Amino acid sequence: MSALDLNALLGTSFVGMTVGEILSALLTLIVCLIVIKAVLKLTGRLLSRSKLDARVQKYIQTGIKLVLYIITVVIVAERLDVNMTSLVALLSVGSLGITLAAEDILGNVAGGLVILSSHPFSIGDFIEASGVSGTVQEISLNHTKVMTPDGLLVMLPNKELSGSKVINYTVLGRRRVTRKVTASYEASTEDVKAACRDALANTPKVLEDPAPAVYLSNYGESSIEYTVFCWCNAADYWDVYFGLGENLRTAFAQKGVEMTYDHLNVHIVENKG
Repeated sequence: MSALDLNALLGTSFVGMTVGEILSALLTLIVCLIVIKAVLKLTGRLLSRSKLDARVQKYIQTGIKLVLYIITVVIVAERLDVNMTSLVALLSVGSLGITLAAEDILGNVAGGLVILSSHPFSIGDFIEASGVSGTVQEISLNHTKVMTPDGLLVMLPNKELSGSKVINYTVLGRRRVTRKVTASYEASTEDVKAACRDALANTPKVLEDPAPAVYLSNYGESSIEYTVFCWCNAADYWDVYFGLGENLRTAFAQKGVEMTYDHLNVHIVENKG
């Protein structure tokens, strides 16, 4: 933009300004800065008494500061007889262009604020969302980092995460472990359940309340399915899950119960005709 166009935009020539106008604008700026400092101090006290996340408080403070500085620029510009209509129009066009270009980013930021304020999960929680399961490593404004059980770091966009179904396995402090096993039709139901109860008793970190349970859950083509339920602390889930799986195999062998697998029985009938 040329100097002539700039003067036309501002509606004034700074060369012709008087000392009084400059001092008046400077005094206005000082007053505005004092007011901004007071408002930010008051806002900080109010936010510190709230239950909002510390990062949300920081973002709110930053947003308020930005708005106050913009208002200050407008007030001081008016004191300098700047043509505010043209300036506001220019800022509006620029803001619209930035908004359209950063639509996804702004959506993620809004989602991040929703997550930080509503606390559906915290760092260290094991969650399942958008088809991904893992431990939350970091929550930022744009993305949430999740570490999967197989060691993969997944970055989930907050815009998608805030609008999807989220399962938090850690928030209640305990998790239910479910294991399914099969046994042959020849094995009695009580013998199979006794083997499952022995496996539970030999698995460390299983909670007594709620009590573990064993149920006959399904009749298959060549085997009967049993489901074993137990509870543990959220941090002990994988130890209990894999430990119970190993102890079930051992307990079945000790009880003489056959742990079946998919197979086909062929019966040969002699043709006496």
